[in-house]
Amino acid sequence: MTCEYDAPSGARTFSFHISRGEEGARLDQFLASNGVPLSRSRIQELIRTGSVSVNQETSRPSYRVRTGDHISISIPPPSPSVIQPEPVDFDIVYEDSSVVVVDKPAGLVVHPAPGHTAGTLVHGLLWRCGDLSGIGGVTRPGIVHRLDKDTSGLMVVAKNDRAHGALARQFKSGVIEKEYRALAHGLLRGRKGVIDAPIGRHSRKRKEMAVVQGRGKEAVTTWWLLETFQAGFSSLRVSIRTGRTHQIRVHLSHMGHPVAGDPVYGYGRRWWKGHPLQKKGLITPPVRQMLHAKRLGFKHPENGRFMEFESDLPDDFREMLQSLRAGGSEAIDEKP
Repeated sequence: MTCEYDAPSGARTFSFHISRGEEGARLDQFLASNGVPLSRSRIQELIRTGSVSVNQETSRPSYRVRTGDHISISIPPPSPSVIQPEPVDFDIVYEDSSVVVVDKPAGLVVHPAPGHTAGTLVHGLLWRCGDLSGIGGVTRPGIVHRLDKDTSGLMVVAKNDRAHGALARQFKSGVIEKEYRALAHGLLRGRKGVIDAPIGRHSRKRKEMAVVQGRGKEAVTTWWLLETFQAGFSSLRVSIRTGRTHQIRVHLSHMGHPVAGDPVYGYGRRWWKGHPLQKKGLITPPVRQMLHAKRLGFKHPENGRFMEFESDLPDDFREMLQSLRAGGSEAIDEKP
């Protein structure tokens, strides 16, 4: 692979010559897995708009590369952001010239989307940090990974394209350390478990994800039991090696222990109204899923130094645990 940078325009061009043993891969997959610092969906968009050539001709994302092919992809400079910076409430845990680590509160949308054109984390980052990397496109500057709107906790954001590419490679290879706290329905058996089940788009509910055997993407979730509650809940430490959409929520629901308060994969208000502690006024049903990104570890994209950050449980999560303890609980001694 060769890479050329046009300083005046800000465009970058990556070139490949397909050798024996590399043939047969889809064009979009080949580019995504061979150092082009873009998401596969972004690569597909560039292929369709003519920014990718195969032997000096336009092609399709599904084209199967052949021995001897010469492939070129031109990444245009980031377009000027149309997002207007605005003050948004969130905490910055760490910041330097390459990255920003933020502690996202529940209820905050990460980037603009239909129905959320203002007041997102991106709007606030542009207000507080100024320039962010342009690889994510106009609406997602700096965004390397996401948390659901109602999931709280730690995220790392890239401030330049080099940092974005380095972090994206770490996420793709699974070396980023991500640890969550979750409150799940039911009493889980054992002290630890691994959920290895592929996740894909739900066959009927297109806005939802599901465990899909045969056509889903690999997804691995590991959980450790921290505390059980007589009211019928379990507190968990959860780690994910992959980062599929809604992964923890889908996996825990699949095993029969959905995240408490999850409006999509869990139980609704009617279920909570029938709970004994709710009838006695001892607990208040959560207004969002009890899922918090507590720890985040990664290698700094510039110096390679491993950095690790932790976030305290937010008030609503702590108050829910305290209410459940009043009904009886048992803490589990974790083994290393």
